[in-house]
Amino acid sequence: MNPTSGGPCQGIRNSIPALKKIGVFNEVVSLDEPKESFLIRDDFKINQLGPTKTSYAYSKKLKNWLRQNLQRFDVVIIHGVWLYNSYGTFSEWNRLKKTGVNVPKIYLMPHGMLDPYFQKAEGRKLKALRNRVFWQLLEKKVINGVDGILFTCEQELILARTTFPDYHPKKELNVGYGIQAPPAPTEVQQQAFLKKCPEAENQSYWLFLSRVHEKKGVDLLIKGYRKLYEKDTQIPILVIAGPGMDTEYGKTLKKLAVGLPVYFTGMLKGDQKWGALYGANWFILPSHQENFGIAVVEALACGTPVAISDQVNIWREIDEGQCGVVFSDTSKGVYNGLKEILGYSEEDTKLKERAYSVFQNFFTVDQAAKQLIQKLNIMS
Repeated sequence: MNPTSGGPCQGIRNSIPALKKIGVFNEVVSLDEPKESFLIRDDFKINQLGPTKTSYAYSKKLKNWLRQNLQRFDVVIIHGVWLYNSYGTFSEWNRLKKTGVNVPKIYLMPHGMLDPYFQKAEGRKLKALRNRVFWQLLEKKVINGVDGILFTCEQELILARTTFPDYHPKKELNVGYGIQAPPAPTEVQQQAFLKKCPEAENQSYWLFLSRVHEKKGVDLLIKGYRKLYEKDTQIPILVIAGPGMDTEYGKTLKKLAVGLPVYFTGMLKGDQKWGALYGANWFILPSHQENFGIAVVEALACGTPVAISDQVNIWREIDEGQCGVVFSDTSKGVYNGLKEILGYSEEDTKLKERAYSVFQNFFTVDQAAKQLIQKLNIMS
């Protein structure tokens, strides 16, 4: 449940309050250490069974907890694959099932981890090999053995069918995904952001807000920005916000940005984040693979238009809603996307209105919660 680990834990935090409002109560089982400070902020129960000592995250505590508690629930959702929480939960559920006791329905939500990108991307050959081995030995049994696989959007569902052989889940369910409506814009939010990025005061800016990682295509963003800047120094400044600047990739990005009005803020939280999103002219995500893109939807919810690659799985909704720009995840594609952004007026209120409308029509957490219980038949 560590916020720096990406979207799945934030998705869980978004959905639980919405489910509670309609009478569905949740507990989370995580392998975090109980002393982690981020765990005390949640108002739902988290069973903290960590830490684990191996990269596979094997946990005897999890096995014992499942053995004692599984029967208390109506539905169990496994989040993610490739770690022990997936096969460990499935195998314990299957063991109890064979004893003849009543067990809950069990589903798996892969959060994009079955995307073919992860098997084809440069630099992932060893991980791709590991995944193929794990697929044959363990994960294939889970995927084909649980009651169904849950997807956040139709594109994720379609792509998952293309990655591994012998993929035959009992059900494929597009249950959607959503976020809670953001707080209203305030001066406090703006000032909190400006403390992290004072260069943005009285300046137009484009915003990248996500993990700083090779998968996100930030290097292409900076290179494309440099090409534009060399032709027009009056373009908005570029703000890159997110954890990961202490990595080798992060250090490379700083070198790429030398001489440019590109500013790295680190991770933005709370008021800092909302101030950044509300104030941006455009939100930009040139990712090589993005299962859903919670930050994209947060930008829409703030009425901020988005420019994303066609590898962000919700690109169809953006394109059809005419609330942004969609481009390919190549050097040329990113550059052309940035150039297209410049063709829009900064005062294009209709574009901002369409951004918010797409959020309202497709991505509210209340809609996603209702769709989930309908698809799973949790409540009659």
